[in-house]
Amino acid sequence: MTAFAALATIVSVLPEPVKSATDPQNAAQGAYWNQQAAASWIALQDRLDKVFEPLTRRAIAAASPRPGERVLDIGCGCGGTVLALAEHVGTGGHVLGVDISEPMSARARQRIAAAGYTNLEIVVADAGNYAFAAGESDLLFSRFGVMFFPDPAAALANLRLAMRPGGRLQWVVWRPLTDNPWFRIPLEAALPVLPPPAPADPFGPGPFAFADPGRVIHLLQAAGWRNPKLIGNEAELALGSDPAAAAELCTWVGPLARRLIEAHATPALHQAACRCVERALRARATADGLALSASVWLVSAET
Repeated sequence: MTAFAALATIVSVLPEPVKSATDPQNAAQGAYWNQQAAASWIALQDRLDKVFEPLTRRAIAAASPRPGERVLDIGCGCGGTVLALAEHVGTGGHVLGVDISEPMSARARQRIAAAGYTNLEIVVADAGNYAFAAGESDLLFSRFGVMFFPDPAAALANLRLAMRPGGRLQWVVWRPLTDNPWFRIPLEAALPVLPPPAPADPFGPGPFAFADPGRVIHLLQAAGWRNPKLIGNEAELALGSDPAAAAELCTWVGPLARRLIEAHATPALHQAACRCVERALRARATADGLALSASVWLVSAET
């Protein structure tokens, strides 16, 4: 059985969404990240860590975490960024990872225990309203974890309360879909077999909620953050040499995966979408393998 076939089996027998430490307004996000999305990210964790490594490295370099600092990692998922940050803050520092997904948080704790760290902590919570210790954190970090708040203004104000004077914010968030072949090519390839999407708020919770730089700056300033800046950055995300495996990955994570979940996709529909994506990716494969361009904002601010 392939990894993707095993994942399909896991998804087919998932229980009802577990109760998560979320605000009722965020129930949809809690359900999404505690069921199929969690199963996908956990099963594909090692591969996704490698795919996103160039962006993770750049975001952490921009954040410049220092020995002894206390760091908040919002939307930490399966813990890859928590572990990466730990290498910089050392044994005298502390990293608190926060995520709405209980299954992904459990996987993060397993990885932390296996690595032998005692100064890393994972909390299952909605970071938008979690009661953080006031004024204790030096750095607020996130790799693709802050775009899912139903009330981003309130969430950013709440996160601001956790920061010390002179604290820093450093995120990496997606730029628009039109600027992201990483998402756009698979999604456009599968459109012929997908049902029409439901109407959606372009600024609602989702990967592109912070794609508009003017909106991000306004939200940060309104929440009390100083000197917000967004710097565009691009990277080639490697998908290996097998277009079929790459296509399967694209149907299990990202906007196309969410469209399939929202469509209650049957195995037949999922396979049809995968075949469409495989054809599109095969046409872009080279002797060096397959990669798609990703476009992000490196967001920074201060307290």
